[in-house]
Amino acid sequence: MIQVKGYAAQAVNEKLAPWNFKRRELGTHDVQIEILYCGVCHSDIHNIKNEWFPGIFPMVPGHEIVGRISAVGERVSKFKIGDLAGVGTYIDACRECEDCKSGHEQFCNQGVQTYNHLDRNGQPTYGGYSNILVINEDFTFHISEKLDLAATAPLLCAGVTTYSPLNRWKVGKGHKLGVVGLGGLGHMAVKFGVALGAEVTVFSTSPDKEEAARKLGAHHFVVSKDEDQMKAVFHSFDFVLDTVSANYDINPLLAVLRTNGVYINVGLPSKPWEISSFSVVVGNKVITGSGHGGLQEVQDMLDFCAEHHIVSDVEVIAIKNINEAFERMEKGDVRYRFVIDMATL
Repeated sequence: MIQVKGYAAQAVNEKLAPWNFKRRELGTHDVQIEILYCGVCHSDIHNIKNEWFPGIFPMVPGHEIVGRISAVGERVSKFKIGDLAGVGTYIDACRECEDCKSGHEQFCNQGVQTYNHLDRNGQPTYGGYSNILVINEDFTFHISEKLDLAATAPLLCAGVTTYSPLNRWKVGKGHKLGVVGLGGLGHMAVKFGVALGAEVTVFSTSPDKEEAARKLGAHHFVVSKDEDQMKAVFHSFDFVLDTVSANYDINPLLAVLRTNGVYINVGLPSKPWEISSFSVVVGNKVITGSGHGGLQEVQDMLDFCAEHHIVSDVEVIAIKNINEAFERMEKGDVRYRFVIDMATL
């Protein structure tokens, strides 16, 4: 077994603290990654607080992982020692079901999440708030040397979560795209939308975010609680990408869609939406969701980012400050993602 250092919550709602544990030895198709940076996702907080489902403790969070290959199994063919590599939200899948065969490994019902899950041997998985990860090469992604490594980490979750639906719906030149929210997901949606050639408008309840939105490349900004501004963009958009996890009424935002417009949800609010049937029927509108991306799509997204020089806007922190970072995240006090420097472990 391989000795590993990390930070863990020992029980639900407990603060993270240093914890040593063990990972498996390399199998023939495994790679060992020296973790250099790990992004901090809001889902890390949800998991520690059991807000979605009962957690497995001790829990080592983290599923936005980048680092270098430090060892390879004897039959590994996709990586060599010294390569940059990334790992996202899942680390295994059955490879045989309809989802796996169609490139949607993220939805495999036998899939294994990077942390807070049981692997196919029934053992708990531990995430990227640690210094070493062992994973099958097929679930590992190539990272370009062109990209700032720390700022690349959030692409493994926030990046593909917003890239995937834009790619699937073929959003691009000639389209008007609305992005709801300007947080960790929203700021990536703006960058991707602009790079794909769409005319991008940010919707936010906070007027003071306009300058930041425009710096990211947004062409327009709408304060969504301002009725006059909302009326001015009525029936204007081909697509709206909703990145917000807060509970709020989406019906006014459905009204900004053109006929046959598409409302794409990637946020995870805790309460169900209440949608007027008229909001959808009038205009043949589509409401759809999107969750992460399959293996090829994640690699395509990373390659697209390397080509267009896209990374997240991040604040790099020492791991000893992770609990403070969680508190700041819950207050919205970060632009736009925290990333842990694992050299501080």
